[in-house]
Amino acid sequence: MTTPSYDVIIVGAGSMGMSAGYYLSRSGCKTLLIDAFDPPHTEGSHHGDTRLMRHVYSGGPDYIAMALLAQKLWHELEETVDDQLFVPSGVINVVDPEIHSFHNRLSHADDAGIRYETLHAAEVMKRWPGITVPEHYEGMYEPDAGYLYSEPCIRAYRKAAETHGATLLTHTRVEHIEYGPHSVAVQTSGGETYHANQIILSAGAWFQTLKPFVDLPIQAVRKTVGWFDAPEALYGEEHFPGFTLAGKEGTYYGFPSIGGSGLKMGRHDTGQVWTPGSTMAPFGTEETDEGDLRRLLELHMPQAAGELKRGSVCKYEFTSDEDFIIDRHPAHERVWLAGGFSGHGFKFASAIGQILSDLVQTGHTDQDISRFTLSRFR
Repeated sequence: MTTPSYDVIIVGAGSMGMSAGYYLSRSGCKTLLIDAFDPPHTEGSHHGDTRLMRHVYSGGPDYIAMALLAQKLWHELEETVDDQLFVPSGVINVVDPEIHSFHNRLSHADDAGIRYETLHAAEVMKRWPGITVPEHYEGMYEPDAGYLYSEPCIRAYRKAAETHGATLLTHTRVEHIEYGPHSVAVQTSGGETYHANQIILSAGAWFQTLKPFVDLPIQAVRKTVGWFDAPEALYGEEHFPGFTLAGKEGTYYGFPSIGGSGLKMGRHDTGQVWTPGSTMAPFGTEETDEGDLRRLLELHMPQAAGELKRGSVCKYEFTSDEDFIIDRHPAHERVWLAGGFSGHGFKFASAIGQILSDLVQTGHTDQDISRFTLSRFR
């Protein structure tokens, strides 16, 4: 019996995997995507309606360049599928300058030609009366930033990839991976074995399920978000931007009330370690699930601290430095790794998919990914 053979197999067809599947199949590569679920789904890191899309990014010019490339590619995907995926709501970032600062990133933003405004606390509160912050706080507003509809983004990449001939296996677990000198072989829960010239491993928070075939320094963490009843005149999508808030209370992010859904808020720092495959506690089972979010609202957006309309749990896949892993496997040249996106990776998924496509086809990318090497952990 002849087993199926491909140019590339992608294990994990979530945000990065599905994007890579599209760019590879569009380039003419025979591509197989394998996912344990049916993307988009609620078992990974891409559900929950929305993700922020910002450009004035901390960490240096490489992140900013990748954000600008990602924005361009999201727009191109919108045109491909004829659907809106990005909403240019603007994003207001507010910090306690005694703890956080914008200044280390603004010169890089200037070099890249990104529009932004720096605002005093009084200016922030005047422009958005729903925000209350101490007078020493600082704001930085990105008028061209906004948010992405996360599940529709995955759905769009899936449709586009399959249109270009990619094969997607859903509800299929990877049981074994064999790395050979001339090819790789993947055995699935369906009993089939698939061969390819190269493989991309992009299993997100589920990377630990791929041991011993790969062992990355990634920790899966349970995270929560909530939607709160809030006055539409203050927090509705026509008036209120996406936002981040960072101070001694922690680091938070959120979105306006979209279609009356309520103001959405999550916390970036903290979270409970989660072991892939174990039961994840539903929203509301921990005091901090609603409590952390409500305390922040009562401090800085008191008029949005209404009834909790909805709560949800999701997963982060953290590296210790919160930078990504995008690299070739150190022992197997046919294996590419994409993981550790640490709660801020979704916005980059379009760019990372293209980067992975370039790496598979040429071994090179024009983007600077030197900070994402696996060797930094040794």
